[in-house]
Amino acid sequence: MNTTAIRRAALALTAAVALPLSLAACSSDDGGKSKPSNSSSSREKSKESSGASAMSGPFGPACSSVPKDGKGSFDGMAEDPVATAASNNPALSTLVTAVKKAGLVDTLNNAKNITVFAPTNDAFDKIPKDQLNKVLNDKEQLTKILTYHVVGQKLTPKQLENGSYPTLEKSKLTTSGSGTNYQVNDSAKVVCGNVPTANATVYIIDSVLMPKM
Repeated sequence: MNTTAIRRAALALTAAVALPLSLAACSSDDGGKSKPSNSSSSREKSKESSGASAMSGPFGPACSSVPKDGKGSFDGMAEDPVATAASNNPALSTLVTAVKKAGLVDTLNNAKNITVFAPTNDAFDKIPKDQLNKVLNDKEQLTKILTYHVVGQKLTPKQLENGSYPTLEKSKLTTSGSGTNYQVNDSAKVVCGNVPTANATVYIIDSVLMPKM
């Protein structure tokens, strides 16, 4: 074998050995770069999903008193329009009585995409009995008070952090807070929030809101 042939054979052997080593190195580099990126992306997506799900359902201390099943449960309320859904929740029986006296059942049930701040029975109990009875028997005043608890859009917890919203009564209410702690007009606390019904989002509150008379 002459010198030229020997050199050509040596070059071919070197190339044959170097090529797979080079490919292996490239594969290792690509894998090293992509794996952390994919892992990081997965972690971020997991965090986002966890954060979203944390506020996607009802929250607040009074939520534990809501029935676990049946029409008055969260699942049951989600299937009915808001006035009907409230009538199945024992903690809202005084509110339901007031809504019926004011003739607002159909108005609330037929409304689209609203938010209702719903006072509990205990909230109504804070009002002296003689005053409460007077209001319950004054349809005009009762209607004004109840419609002040209704906002014409579905509000998320995020929107309650620092908000001012027109009500069905025509004047505005304000909201503030963060996380799972929110107030309405600085006078009522949300005790069970983000409760879905067929046509509304309900925030159950511990005081009755009073518009300017």
